[in-house]
Amino acid sequence: MEAILLLAISILPVILLMIFINRQDKYEKEPPGMLILAFFAGMLSIPLTLLLVGVTNMVFYSDSVFYSAFIEAGFPEELSKFIILFLIIWWNKNFNEHMDGIVYATFVSLGFACVENILYVFGSGFGTGIVRAIISVPGHFLFGVLMGYFLSLAKFNPGQKLFYIVLSVLVPACVHGLFDWLLMAADVAGGFGIILILLFIGLDILMWIVGVKSIRKHRENSPFKNPVVPPTQDTYDTN
Repeated sequence: MEAILLLAISILPVILLMIFINRQDKYEKEPPGMLILAFFAGMLSIPLTLLLVGVTNMVFYSDSVFYSAFIEAGFPEELSKFIILFLIIWWNKNFNEHMDGIVYATFVSLGFACVENILYVFGSGFGTGIVRAIISVPGHFLFGVLMGYFLSLAKFNPGQKLFYIVLSVLVPACVHGLFDWLLMAADVAGGFGIILILLFIGLDILMWIVGVKSIRKHRENSPFKNPVVPPTQDTYDTN
């Protein structure tokens, strides 16, 4: 029974966020098979991340909080997700509107978050599951929103493709690193930790504001919002 509860608290926030982003995709829903593929492929970014971190640690290593937050978490995790995302959708015919980048990126991110969450929750218990449901899983979701936002700009602005591809990795990686650094640093900062926690709360709120605006902007930019209706015979009937 305990295992069922732990599994439920691990995957429930993931499921709710997938439902949420799918409902935001109002004008042309993505094929369920592609969404399932993106989610499960996102799980593959876990071993890819471990590989990148292992190689990096053989060359550069530090036990600093900054290194842990940015070099062992933010950059390798977001780069791994990006590689999986790019391979799945960049050349896919279903990537045909701006909103698609956000939808697929969040599904890939939530695939990663699902596995990570299960490992943490089963290792540390129900309390960890509650905290991660509020902080960590939504964090991965919002990193995915940022990644998908810029990847769509790269797709539909070919003259600036490289610029936006770089941003689609760099922006979520930096935000992810800062997100983790504030939490990690607050844990070892003593009395100064409360300031870092307040900064983290501010960052989290800002991420939601930017995330919601990014979703709304790309959704309303859809060419399927006001489709052209072909004329019917009645259109020309003047009798």
